[in-house]
Amino acid sequence: MFDRPASIRIFRLISVGLLLATGVACREEPVAPAAVLEYEVVGEYPHDSLAFSQGLCFSEGQLYESTGRKGESTVRAVDPLTGKSTKEVELPDRYFGEGLTALGGKLYQLTWDSGVGFLYDAATLEKLGTFAYQGEGWGLTSDGERLIVSDGTPMIRFYQPEGFVLKRSLQIRDERGPVTQLNELEWIDGFLYANLWHTDFIVKIDPANGHVVGRLHLGRLLQPRPLDKEAVLNGIAHDPASGLIYVTGKLWPRLYAIRLRE
Repeated sequence: MFDRPASIRIFRLISVGLLLATGVACREEPVAPAAVLEYEVVGEYPHDSLAFSQGLCFSEGQLYESTGRKGESTVRAVDPLTGKSTKEVELPDRYFGEGLTALGGKLYQLTWDSGVGFLYDAATLEKLGTFAYQGEGWGLTSDGERLIVSDGTPMIRFYQPEGFVLKRSLQIRDERGPVTQLNELEWIDGFLYANLWHTDFIVKIDPANGHVVGRLHLGRLLQPRPLDKEAVLNGIAHDPASGLIYVTGKLWPRLYAIRLRE
């Protein structure tokens, strides 16, 4: 058997090796206070008030949405001007739909607690297959090459789409320490944006180091809110064509187009 000092040294070496293998930084750098992000509302549109919004994304000019709750979960193509679904696929009742993103002409959809994700043809919503992952699925986006996943913890994980292979893990921190409750995700102009569950905040994250560099407070949107306590802000979709960001919430009757101010 190892004596205690030797055991501790070996444990530390193993721990450091695991952190390096997954891309987690071992040394925490100081995080500067995040900037306050300002915005203006440039559009307001109908949204399905029965949609428990979990994921929102644009691809080739089309808005897509993933909705949750077991027995109610869907993936749908949505007309943002009317809030109507133009195509829709229901998930089997045992699945709770979560984050959604588009990559390479395909839609990737997470589920909450089943460890199963769904893959669709973006043009037709035809189901192409499934993929497996460990832990819970919350938010999902893409940087154009990898899939980026949140699970409510301070950790964001980057996956290779083929085989859903983990390539990198990143801890998200602000000036107070690790940030939890990271939910719906969106990649915008080289930065990662995330809803903070049960708040009206979206945080802007530097993907190089995991530091929160900006905070956007959307508490002025949709007042009063639906009575359901889970009817919280959730859903970020960036339209590259216009530069606008579309946001909504679970069970919200409105979808908002906003523009960030310099």
